[in-house]
This record gives sequence, structure tokens and C-alpha cells, in this order.
Amino acid sequence: MKIAGKEKNTLRPFVTSFFVLAIFSLSCNQPVFGTDDSGSETARDDTELSLVVGDEIDDAEISAPAFDARKVIIDHVLDAYDWHLFDISGHHVSIPLPVILIYERQFFVFSSSRLTSGNGVYRGFGIATEGPSKGRVIRVGEDGVTPDHEASTIYDFSITKNVASIFIASALICFLFIGIGRRYQKGGVYATPRGLPAFFEPLIVFVRDQIAILAIGPDYHRFMPYLLSVFFFIFLNNLLGLLPVFPGGANVTGNISVTFVLAMFTFFTTHWFANREYWKHMFNMPGVPMFLKFPVPIMPVIEIVGALIKPFVLMIRLFANMTAGHMVILSLTSLIFVLGSVSLFLGYVISPLSVLFLVFLNFLKILVAFLQAYIFTLFSAFFFGMAVPKGSH
Repeated sequence: MKIAGKEKNTLRPFVTSFFVLAIFSLSCNQPVFGTDDSGSETARDDTELSLVVGDEIDDAEISAPAFDARKVIIDHVLDAYDWHLFDISGHHVSIPLPVILIYERQFFVFSSSRLTSGNGVYRGFGIATEGPSKGRVIRVGEDGVTPDHEASTIYDFSITKNVASIFIASALICFLFIGIGRRYQKGGVYATPRGLPAFFEPLIVFVRDQIAILAIGPDYHRFMPYLLSVFFFIFLNNLLGLLPVFPGGANVTGNISVTFVLAMFTFFTTHWFANREYWKHMFNMPGVPMFLKFPVPIMPVIEIVGALIKPFVLMIRLFANMTAGHMVILSLTSLIFVLGSVSLFLGYVISPLSVLFLVFLNFLKILVAFLQAYIFTLFSAFFFGMAVPKGSH
């Protein structure tokens, strides 16, 4: 079966995927961060002091801090400078990631473990625990705690958790599809697919027949590399986000920076390939009374605003749906610990119910992972189809 329109272009969509996804990774260098689990000593001291009752400290009166469901949920859905794996006896086990900063024309590269161990300060840099820069690297004063408000701008190009996950997904996509392309080159595009090609060919044909041809028409060939790239990028990252262990667990498509760049790629691709009919429709819509176009350009303004809203809708839809899904699953998980802290009996009662709902929601999330990739790709294809219209409409 011919899966890419032209036999000589079998590898083109998959090579394009690496190029596109490498650019996507750069968009995540300035995301919204959550507070690191291993935090600063000051935050831990505040928690310990809140447990003291009276002037004297009695070991029997000091209990473990209450489970903070909000912190667990927010820390999971937001980005971080390290990749948290698990806890052992209260100690956080994580994979440190490289911190890359440019400050006052100087280049700083060091491990994120420098900021999550000891006093949490390294070479004058620390992670903010409050304020608008919470969770991000800032310049601190001589005491190692107070933010330096007179510091120059810090340009942060760190490999964060989401960026690392994008690199992993990009490498996995290239490894899979370049290998599949080589199999088709050896056996021919009409050979019976076996192994990985047998699994991925229906998905590729689905994108071609049910998305590209349906929404774009005869000119679908030049948009196929992008549509395949964005579909499998979103789908794979959605699936990796469902895995509770490394290399999964990152909320890549629930990061507004990632969805913004994806939407911008669709926006610029649409207007780069747009033909004369598209621009004529935007600035001089046929069949509309002249007083709606001149002297006050009401319709052209509406068309321009509509063109700008389209990528915004793509961005928000993917971001909101994926973030909400992660929060719902984490909320049900946290419910066990919250009720268990109130009453051990309630914890045991709610546990089986939460587990059943979690199993159901995780299966549902697999469907949502495919559905969100499909919707984003379909709407992108519709925008491309409107940019290359054939005849009057």
C-alpha cells in the first residue's frame, strides 16, 4: 500500500519530524515552573516550626506534615529542573538535568543538583520559592535566600523536564519511522507490512485519507510531512505522559509553551502556502456589500481577527484538555491520602473506589491521547485547505 503519496518521499515526513520537533524543544526553555520537591531549607524550616506547640518541643507532639494534595498536583503538571523518580524514606530520588544560563554576558552550565542540595544556592543562583518567578532560577543576595531585585535579566536555556521529554520523544519518533521507511525502501511500498510497519501503516493511512485528503483535497501531498509530524509528536507525548515511571510522567502537551509553538507552526504554514484566493477572500470578500468593506473595513478586520484566533484556539484546546486530564487523575489519587489522614477507615474505604476510577480514566486517557492528536491535526488540515481553495466558495 502506498502510504505517502510518492514512493521516493517515503522518508520525508519522518525526517521533517525531527527538524520540527527539535525546534519545538527550544520553546520550553521559559515555561511556568513548579516548586521543586526538594525545595529550600527555609521552606522545610517553616513546616517544622508550624508543628511546635508551646515554648517547649516534645518529640511526641511533633507529627508528620499533612498531605498537601494541591502541591503534589501543581508540581506534577508544571515543569521542573530535575526529573523526579521516587522517594525513599523521605529522600527525593531524581535525575539532575543541565542548567544553562546567560547572565551579564557570561555563560553558566551546571547540574540542577547544585540548586537542590545543601542551601540551594550555587554561584549566586537559586530557585525562587515565592513571587512571580516561583520555581525559576533567580539571582539571590549574599545571604543565599533574599532575591536580588537589582540583578540583570537571566536568560534561561536549561534542559528542563519537559525539554528532556521532548528530546526523548523526538529520538523515539526518528528511530521508529526512519527504520520503517528503510523497510519500505527495501521491500517496496506495495509489500505486505510486517512488524512495526503493520502497526503504524493504518495510522499513517488514516492521517492521509481521513485528514489530509478530506480537509485539503488534491494538494494534500505538500502538507503531509507536517501533518504526520505533528500528529505523532502529540500522540507519542500524550502516551508518555500517562506512564508513571521514567521516561514518562512529563506533561509536555499540557505546557502552554509547547502548544503555543505547535499552533504557531500551523499559523505560519497556513499563510506561507496561502494562494491568491485566500488573500482576496480575507481583504475583499466576494458577495459582501461594499459598505462593509469601505470606507470602514469591517469584514477585513473580522477576517484578520479570525485568522489570529484560529491558532489561539488550537493552543488552548490542547493545553487545557491535557492539563485537566492529569489533574483529574492526580486528584483521585490524592483523595486516598487526604481521607486517610482524616480517618484510616475512610482511607481504606475510598481506596478501591479510587483505584477503579483511576483504571477507567487511564484507559479513557489513551483514547483522549489519540483524540487530541487527531483534533489538532484535523483542524490544522482544515486551515491549510482554506488557504489553498480551489475555485469560488
